[in-house]
Amino acid sequence: MAPTRCTWVDPNHELYCRYHDLEWGVPVKDDLTLFEFLILEGAQAGLSWVTVLNKRENYREAFEGFVPEKVARYDSLKEAELLRNPGIIRNRLKIRASVKNARAFLAVQEQHGSFSNYLWDFVGGKPIQNSWNTIKEVPAKTELSDRISKDLKKKGFGFVGSTIIYAYLQAVGLVNDHTTDCFRYREVKTIG
Repeated sequence: MAPTRCTWVDPNHELYCRYHDLEWGVPVKDDLTLFEFLILEGAQAGLSWVTVLNKRENYREAFEGFVPEKVARYDSLKEAELLRNPGIIRNRLKIRASVKNARAFLAVQEQHGSFSNYLWDFVGGKPIQNSWNTIKEVPAKTELSDRISKDLKKKGFGFVGSTIIYAYLQAVGLVNDHTTDCFRYREVKTIG
């Protein structure tokens, strides 16, 4: 029998289930992974997460393993090359924002020692443990995502609106938004 998962997960989509079961909501402190999710969440804007998830490996290849130092050096020729890549979401603004975000990401690392230090400082280094009973209770954004979004924009990041940032915080485990009936709820709660 399949475990009870958050209802947003399509139980027939193996990649989606694996993402939910192994990654979503798990606290991430690694800057490379934090950068990857920042780029992917920005790419997802206006689309479904499964669309991005299906293209994730293509993104890893196209963006050279999401190494921010490499992405920060992309020029207009590289951006044009990415726009022709059918394996990723070919949106000029999102691609340009990825490069801009890499540069801003490096500046944050320089200022704070790591992007992880900067991000986790917003929650005092510990994940917020929510206890939603249904997916309908889970907010699309919060005061925390508003604050982080505003600060990221001030630092020169793009595609970091509050809703995108809240999805990012969920993905990288600053908040545990697994519903209480989900088998991952208690597991993720113990990781933080």
